[in-house]
Amino acid sequence: MLNIALPKGRLGEKVYGLFERAGFDCPAIREENRKLFFENEALGLRYFWVKPSDVAIYVERGAADIGVAGKDILLEYAPEVYELLDLGVGKCRMCVAGPKDFYDDMRRTLRVATKFSHIATEYYASLGRDIDVIPLNGSIELAPILGLSDVIVDIVETGATLRENDLAVLETIVPISARLIANKASYAFQNERIEAVVQGLAQEVQK
Repeated sequence: MLNIALPKGRLGEKVYGLFERAGFDCPAIREENRKLFFENEALGLRYFWVKPSDVAIYVERGAADIGVAGKDILLEYAPEVYELLDLGVGKCRMCVAGPKDFYDDMRRTLRVATKFSHIATEYYASLGRDIDVIPLNGSIELAPILGLSDVIVDIVETGATLRENDLAVLETIVPISARLIANKASYAFQNERIEAVVQGLAQEVQK
C-alpha cells in the first residue's frame, strides 16, 4: 500500500479531487461516513485524513509515504521531507499586516504577533530588523488593535478579516499553496510509484 496523508477540510477535498482525476481514486472517500482512512486495494492506495498542520509529521516519520501540506507549514517547521510538486490549490500569502497608517520606528524593537514564529524571525532577520515575537494561536488580528503588538505575521487569503478590523497588508513575505511532499525513505524505495503520482498530478495541475 502507498500511504497518503491528506489535510482535513476544504483543502483536502480539493486535493483529493486532483488525485481522483489523475486516476488515483478511492471511491470509499466519497461515501457519507466518519472514517479516517480509506483503501483502494486494486490500486494499492490507502488514504487518511489528518489535521493540516500534522500532515508533514506523518510524512516525515514514515506513517505516510506521501502527503499534501501547505507551504506555510513547510517553512515554519522545516520537516525532513522532499517537496515534489506545487499543486496550485489553497493559494494565499504570508504577510505582515497592521494598522493602515502604521509607521515603523526603527529606533525601537518591533513587536510582532504571530503563530508563525520561525517565518517571522527569518524574514525580519533578513532585513536586519530587531523584533520581539509574541506567539499567539488565534484571533491574531486583535493584537495590534489592543496594543499587544505593532504588527502581525499571518496568512492572508482575501484580506476581508483585515479590512473589517481596520488593518491592512503592509508587506508580502511569500506566496503559499499546497505542496505534495514525500518521506525520504519512501521516495527511495517506492520511487516508481511515487513518481507516477507526481506525473499524474502534474498533468492535472497544468490543465
